[in-house]
Amino acid sequence: MTNPPGPSQMLWNWTTIGACFLTSQWHVRSEGGFAASCLGAMALAMTLEALRRGVREYDAYIARDLTRRGAVLEAASAKGEAPGGGGNHQQARQGQQQQQRVTLRVTAVQQLIRAALHVVTFAVAYMVMLLAMYFNGYMILCIFIGNGLGKFLCDWMSQTVVLGG
Repeated sequence: MTNPPGPSQMLWNWTTIGACFLTSQWHVRSEGGFAASCLGAMALAMTLEALRRGVREYDAYIARDLTRRGAVLEAASAKGEAPGGGGNHQQARQGQQQQQRVTLRVTAVQQLIRAALHVVTFAVAYMVMLLAMYFNGYMILCIFIGNGLGKFLCDWMSQTVVLGG
């Protein structure tokens, strides 16, 4: 099914041969080319879900790292070694009775990695959105299928439970 190129391309369509996506070089000239375009859209949507999962995993890793760093500070405080230098035991006992709040931040490298992952995720999401804005029914269905497959393959939920404790 082909439609002539023109303003009608920004309306809902089922164009296969003759469809054009993102650039003039991505002009579909055969059924195989359209099938490859659909598979590419699915792969792009799956990649987006994988990136989203990767971002969550990396943030969870950083949270565990900050928790470990906090535990080291707490252990040092319990021994009477204040983070700012030596301390005496009287202050340590008083510190045990009062809670202290310490703000820990990610390192510059960790934040740089977080920012890079955000940019890549944003760019892939934007490309998926631009593909959908061609209002090609087949392409939109492929995006939905790719998104669902990506969620299924990349985002298995798990929970750790303690037994017998």
